[in-house]
Amino acid sequence: MQVPAPFEYERATSAAHAISLLERLGTHARVIAGGHSLLPMMKLRLAQPEYLIDINDLAGELSYIRIERGPDGSGTVRIGALTRHRDLLDHDELSEVCPIFRDAERVIADPLVRNRGTLGGSLCQADPSEDLSAVCTALAASCVIRGSRGERVVPMDDFHRGPYETAVGPAELLIEVRVPIRPNGGSAYEKVDRRAGDWAIVSAGAAVWLAGDVITDARVGLAAVGPNTTGIGPISDALRGQPPSEELYAAAGALAAVNGQPVTDMRGHADYKRHLADELTRRALRRAVARARTMEPAR
Repeated sequence: MQVPAPFEYERATSAAHAISLLERLGTHARVIAGGHSLLPMMKLRLAQPEYLIDINDLAGELSYIRIERGPDGSGTVRIGALTRHRDLLDHDELSEVCPIFRDAERVIADPLVRNRGTLGGSLCQADPSEDLSAVCTALAASCVIRGSRGERVVPMDDFHRGPYETAVGPAELLIEVRVPIRPNGGSAYEKVDRRAGDWAIVSAGAAVWLAGDVITDARVGLAAVGPNTTGIGPISDALRGQPPSEELYAAAGALAAVNGQPVTDMRGHADYKRHLADELTRRALRRAVARARTMEPAR
Protein backbone atom coordinates (compact mmCIF):
# COMPACT_ATOMS: atom_id res chain seq x y z
CA MET A 1 0.00 0.00 0.00
CA GLN A 2 1.36 3.42 -0.96
CA VAL A 3 1.34 5.84 1.96
CA PRO A 4 2.66 9.42 2.01
CA ALA A 5 5.43 10.42 4.37
CA PRO A 6 4.21 12.13 7.58
CA PHE A 7 3.16 15.77 7.23
CA GLU A 8 1.49 18.57 9.18
CA TYR A 9 -1.80 20.11 8.02
CA GLU A 10 -2.94 23.74 7.99
CA ARG A 11 -6.25 25.09 6.66
CA ALA A 12 -6.12 28.60 5.19
CA THR A 13 -9.04 30.95 5.73
CA SER A 14 -8.08 33.55 3.10
CA ALA A 15 -5.52 34.12 0.38
CA ALA A 16 -3.62 36.43 2.72
CA HIS A 17 -3.63 33.73 5.39
CA ALA A 18 -2.36 31.13 2.90
CA ILE A 19 0.48 33.45 1.86
CA SER A 20 1.43 34.12 5.48
CA LEU A 21 1.51 30.37 6.14
CA LEU A 22 3.76 29.87 3.12
CA GLU A 23 6.09 32.58 4.40
CA ARG A 24 6.22 31.07 7.88
CA LEU A 25 6.57 27.42 6.86
CA GLY A 26 9.00 28.01 4.00
CA THR A 27 9.90 25.71 1.12
CA HIS A 28 8.77 22.59 2.99
CA ALA A 29 5.10 23.59 2.55
CA ARG A 30 2.83 22.83 -0.40
CA VAL A 31 -0.64 24.17 -1.25
CA ILE A 32 -3.40 21.64 -1.86
CA ALA A 33 -6.85 22.11 -3.42
CA GLY A 34 -8.07 19.19 -5.53
CA GLY A 35 -4.97 17.15 -4.79
CA HIS A 36 -5.28 14.82 -7.79
CA SER A 37 -1.70 15.49 -8.86
CA LEU A 38 -0.02 16.16 -5.52
CA LEU A 39 -1.42 13.25 -3.51
CA PRO A 40 -0.34 10.52 -5.97
CA MET A 41 3.15 12.04 -6.00
CA MET A 42 3.16 12.00 -2.19
CA LYS A 43 2.09 8.35 -2.13
CA LEU A 44 4.98 7.49 -4.43
CA ARG A 45 7.31 9.62 -2.27
CA LEU A 46 8.10 11.76 -5.33
CA ALA A 47 6.93 14.72 -3.23
CA GLN A 48 7.47 14.81 0.53
CA PRO A 49 6.21 18.14 1.89
CA GLU A 50 6.39 18.62 5.63
CA TYR A 51 3.26 20.80 5.60
CA LEU A 52 0.09 20.88 3.49
CA ILE A 53 -1.86 24.13 3.31
CA ASP A 54 -5.46 23.42 2.36
CA ILE A 55 -7.06 26.31 0.40
CA ASN A 56 -10.49 24.78 -0.27
CA ASP A 57 -12.15 27.28 2.08
CA LEU A 58 -11.04 30.06 -0.29
CA ALA A 59 -13.67 29.21 -2.93
CA GLY A 60 -15.61 32.38 -2.21
CA GLU A 61 -12.46 34.40 -2.89
CA LEU A 62 -10.72 32.44 -5.66
CA SER A 63 -13.42 30.50 -7.52
CA TYR A 64 -15.12 32.57 -10.25
CA ILE A 65 -15.44 33.15 -13.97
CA ARG A 66 -15.92 36.81 -14.87
CA ILE A 67 -16.28 37.93 -18.46
CA GLU A 68 -15.87 41.64 -19.14
CA ARG A 69 -16.59 42.85 -22.68
CA GLY A 70 -16.89 46.27 -24.26
CA PRO A 71 -19.20 47.38 -27.09
CA ASP A 72 -16.61 46.33 -29.70
CA GLY A 73 -16.46 42.79 -28.33
CA SER A 74 -13.00 43.09 -26.81
CA GLY A 75 -12.41 42.47 -23.14
CA THR A 76 -11.01 40.05 -20.60
CA VAL A 77 -11.95 36.70 -19.08
CA ARG A 78 -10.89 36.50 -15.44
CA ILE A 79 -10.85 33.05 -13.88
CA GLY A 80 -10.03 32.42 -10.23
CA ALA A 81 -7.31 29.89 -9.58
CA LEU A 82 -9.62 27.75 -7.43
CA THR A 83 -12.21 27.37 -10.21
CA ARG A 84 -12.99 23.67 -10.73
CA HIS A 85 -12.76 21.88 -14.05
CA ARG A 86 -16.50 21.19 -13.89
CA ASP A 87 -17.23 24.93 -13.70
CA LEU A 88 -15.07 25.58 -16.76
CA LEU A 89 -16.85 22.81 -18.64
CA ASP A 90 -20.37 23.96 -17.78
CA HIS A 91 -19.98 27.73 -18.23
CA ASP A 92 -21.86 28.61 -21.43
CA GLU A 93 -20.63 32.21 -21.75
CA LEU A 94 -17.02 31.05 -21.38
CA SER A 95 -17.63 28.49 -24.12
CA GLU A 96 -19.01 31.26 -26.31
CA VAL A 97 -15.90 33.46 -26.09
CA CYS A 98 -13.29 30.70 -25.58
CA PRO A 99 -14.68 27.40 -26.90
CA ILE A 100 -11.26 25.79 -26.46
CA PHE A 101 -11.94 25.48 -22.72
CA ARG A 102 -14.94 23.22 -23.23
CA ASP A 103 -13.07 21.21 -25.87
CA ALA A 104 -10.26 20.54 -23.40
CA GLU A 105 -12.39 19.94 -20.32
CA ARG A 106 -14.32 17.21 -22.10
CA VAL A 107 -11.14 15.17 -22.45
CA ILE A 108 -9.58 15.84 -19.04
CA ALA A 109 -9.60 12.81 -16.76
CA ASP A 110 -12.99 11.72 -15.40
CA PRO A 111 -15.92 13.29 -13.50
CA LEU A 112 -14.26 12.69 -10.11
CA VAL A 113 -11.19 14.68 -11.12
CA ARG A 114 -13.20 17.35 -12.92
CA ASN A 115 -15.40 17.88 -9.87
CA ARG A 116 -12.43 18.57 -7.56
CA GLY A 117 -9.45 19.55 -9.71
CA THR A 118 -8.77 23.25 -10.24
CA LEU A 119 -7.39 25.51 -12.94
CA GLY A 120 -4.65 26.78 -10.63
CA GLY A 121 -3.62 23.30 -9.60
CA SER A 122 -3.36 22.21 -13.22
CA LEU A 123 -1.17 25.15 -14.22
CA CYS A 124 1.03 25.00 -11.12
CA GLN A 125 1.65 21.28 -11.52
CA ALA A 126 3.49 22.23 -14.76
CA ASP A 127 3.26 18.73 -16.17
CA PRO A 128 4.48 18.74 -19.79
CA SER A 129 1.36 16.76 -20.81
CA GLU A 130 -1.16 18.98 -18.99
CA ASP A 131 -4.16 20.12 -21.05
CA LEU A 132 -5.06 23.54 -19.62
CA SER A 133 -1.49 24.77 -19.90
CA ALA A 134 -1.71 24.23 -23.66
CA VAL A 135 -5.10 25.97 -23.69
CA CYS A 136 -3.81 29.02 -21.80
CA THR A 137 -0.71 29.17 -24.00
CA ALA A 138 -2.84 29.22 -27.15
CA LEU A 139 -5.02 31.99 -25.70
CA ALA A 140 -2.05 34.17 -24.65
CA ALA A 141 -3.29 34.12 -21.07
CA SER A 142 -1.57 35.83 -18.14
CA CYS A 143 -1.20 34.57 -14.58
CA VAL A 144 -1.70 36.81 -11.55
CA ILE A 145 0.65 35.83 -8.73
CA ARG A 146 0.28 37.30 -5.25
CA GLY A 147 2.74 37.53 -2.37
CA SER A 148 2.98 39.60 0.77
CA ARG A 149 4.49 42.47 -1.24
CA GLY A 150 1.67 42.61 -3.77
CA GLU A 151 0.73 41.14 -7.12
CA ARG A 152 2.58 40.61 -10.38
CA VAL A 153 1.29 39.47 -13.77
CA VAL A 154 3.27 36.85 -15.69
CA PRO A 155 2.49 35.97 -19.32
CA MET A 156 1.74 32.31 -19.87
CA ASP A 157 4.80 32.04 -22.12
CA ASP A 158 6.96 32.84 -19.07
CA PHE A 159 4.94 31.02 -16.40
CA HIS A 160 6.53 27.59 -16.81
CA ARG A 161 10.23 27.58 -15.98
CA GLY A 162 10.74 23.85 -16.56
CA PRO A 163 9.03 20.52 -15.91
CA TYR A 164 7.08 20.83 -12.64
CA GLU A 165 8.51 24.33 -12.07
CA THR A 166 6.68 27.65 -12.42
CA ALA A 167 7.19 31.36 -11.85
CA VAL A 168 5.26 31.13 -8.55
CA GLY A 169 7.73 31.75 -5.72
CA PRO A 170 7.91 29.77 -2.46
CA ALA A 171 5.79 32.33 -0.56
CA GLU A 172 3.42 33.22 -3.40
CA LEU A 173 0.04 32.04 -4.63
CA LEU A 174 -1.46 31.89 -8.11
CA ILE A 175 -4.62 33.97 -7.74
CA GLU A 176 -6.14 34.42 -11.18
CA VAL A 177 -5.78 33.66 -14.88
CA ARG A 178 -6.64 36.42 -17.36
CA VAL A 179 -7.49 35.72 -20.99
CA PRO A 180 -7.79 38.59 -23.49
CA ILE A 181 -10.94 38.64 -25.63
CA ARG A 182 -10.48 39.95 -29.16
CA PRO A 183 -13.20 40.29 -31.79
CA ASN A 184 -13.49 37.83 -34.67
CA GLY A 185 -11.62 35.07 -32.90
CA GLY A 186 -12.04 31.33 -32.66
CA SER A 187 -10.27 28.57 -30.75
CA ALA A 188 -10.20 24.77 -30.60
CA TYR A 189 -8.42 21.88 -28.89
CA GLU A 190 -7.42 18.48 -30.24
CA LYS A 191 -5.98 15.59 -28.25
CA VAL A 192 -4.88 12.00 -28.74
CA ASP A 193 -4.53 9.80 -25.67
CA ARG A 194 -4.26 6.09 -25.00
CA ARG A 195 -7.63 5.90 -23.29
CA ALA A 196 -10.38 8.40 -22.52
CA GLY A 197 -9.28 11.02 -20.00
CA ASP A 198 -5.64 9.93 -19.94
CA TRP A 199 -2.64 12.24 -20.19
CA ALA A 200 -2.09 13.35 -23.76
CA ILE A 201 0.21 11.48 -26.11
CA VAL A 202 0.13 14.84 -27.89
CA SER A 203 -2.41 17.65 -27.85
CA ALA A 204 -2.74 20.95 -29.69
CA GLY A 205 -4.69 24.09 -28.89
CA ALA A 206 -5.16 26.84 -31.46
CA ALA A 207 -6.56 30.36 -31.36
CA VAL A 208 -7.10 32.42 -34.52
CA TRP A 209 -8.29 35.98 -35.19
CA LEU A 210 -9.58 37.13 -38.58
CA ALA A 211 -10.15 40.37 -40.45
CA GLY A 212 -12.34 39.49 -43.37
CA ASP A 213 -10.73 36.38 -44.80
CA VAL A 214 -7.21 37.08 -43.55
CA ILE A 215 -5.61 35.80 -40.35
CA THR A 216 -4.47 38.80 -38.31
CA ASP A 217 -3.01 36.69 -35.51
CA ALA A 218 -2.83 33.07 -34.43
CA ARG A 219 -1.29 31.02 -31.65
CA VAL A 220 -0.76 27.29 -31.15
CA GLY A 221 -0.02 25.61 -27.82
CA LEU A 222 1.22 22.01 -27.81
CA ALA A 223 1.42 19.60 -24.89
CA ALA A 224 3.55 16.47 -24.44
CA VAL A 225 6.12 17.40 -27.08
CA GLY A 226 8.80 18.88 -24.85
CA PRO A 227 9.85 19.77 -21.30
CA ASN A 228 6.88 22.10 -20.95
CA THR A 229 3.82 23.16 -22.89
CA THR A 230 5.13 24.71 -26.07
CA GLY A 231 3.97 27.88 -27.79
CA ILE A 232 5.61 27.94 -31.21
CA GLY A 233 6.38 31.44 -32.46
CA PRO A 234 7.22 30.42 -36.04
CA ILE A 235 3.67 29.11 -36.48
CA SER A 236 2.22 32.50 -35.53
CA ASP A 237 4.64 34.24 -37.89
CA ALA A 238 3.69 31.93 -40.78
CA LEU A 239 -0.07 32.43 -40.30
CA ARG A 240 -0.30 36.20 -39.87
CA GLY A 241 -1.49 38.06 -42.94
CA GLN A 242 -2.46 34.88 -44.80
CA PRO A 243 -5.90 33.65 -45.92
CA PRO A 244 -6.84 30.34 -44.26
CA SER A 245 -6.29 27.30 -46.47
CA GLU A 246 -5.42 23.64 -46.22
CA GLU A 247 -1.95 24.47 -47.54
CA LEU A 248 -1.47 26.98 -44.72
CA TYR A 249 -2.63 24.47 -42.10
CA ALA A 250 -0.18 21.93 -43.55
CA ALA A 251 2.67 24.44 -43.29
CA ALA A 252 1.74 25.14 -39.65
CA GLY A 253 1.58 21.43 -38.90
CA ALA A 254 5.03 20.91 -40.39
CA LEU A 255 6.38 23.68 -38.15
CA ALA A 256 4.77 22.04 -35.12
CA ALA A 257 6.48 18.76 -35.95
CA VAL A 258 9.96 20.21 -36.31
CA ASN A 259 9.80 22.68 -33.41
CA GLY A 260 8.72 20.22 -30.72
CA GLN A 261 11.09 18.11 -28.63
CA PRO A 262 9.19 14.86 -28.06
CA VAL A 263 10.88 11.85 -26.52
CA THR A 264 10.16 8.16 -26.91
CA ASP A 265 8.40 6.80 -23.84
CA MET A 266 5.61 4.46 -22.81
CA ARG A 267 3.08 6.65 -24.62
CA GLY A 268 4.74 6.44 -28.01
CA HIS A 269 7.76 6.90 -30.22
CA ALA A 270 9.11 10.40 -30.79
CA ASP A 271 8.42 10.15 -34.53
CA TYR A 272 4.78 9.23 -33.84
CA LYS A 273 4.46 12.25 -31.57
CA ARG A 274 5.86 14.52 -34.27
CA HIS A 275 3.27 13.12 -36.67
CA LEU A 276 0.53 13.84 -34.11
CA ALA A 277 1.82 17.37 -33.52
CA ASP A 278 1.53 17.97 -37.27
CA GLU A 279 -1.93 16.47 -37.67
CA LEU A 280 -3.48 17.88 -34.49
CA THR A 281 -2.20 21.37 -35.24
CA ARG A 282 -3.93 21.21 -38.62
CA ARG A 283 -7.18 20.01 -37.06
CA ALA A 284 -7.15 22.61 -34.28
CA LEU A 285 -6.46 25.45 -36.71
CA ARG A 286 -9.16 24.27 -39.10
CA ARG A 287 -11.78 24.24 -36.33
CA ALA A 288 -10.58 27.51 -34.82
CA VAL A 289 -10.93 29.27 -38.18
CA ALA A 290 -14.40 27.78 -38.71
CA ARG A 291 -15.46 29.08 -35.30
CA ALA A 292 -13.97 32.52 -35.94
CA ARG A 293 -16.05 32.73 -39.11
CA THR A 294 -19.30 31.60 -37.49
CA MET A 295 -18.69 32.59 -33.82
CA GLU A 296 -20.02 29.15 -32.91
CA PRO A 297 -19.25 28.00 -29.33
CA ALA A 298 -18.21 24.49 -28.37
CA ARG A 299 -21.18 22.25 -27.67
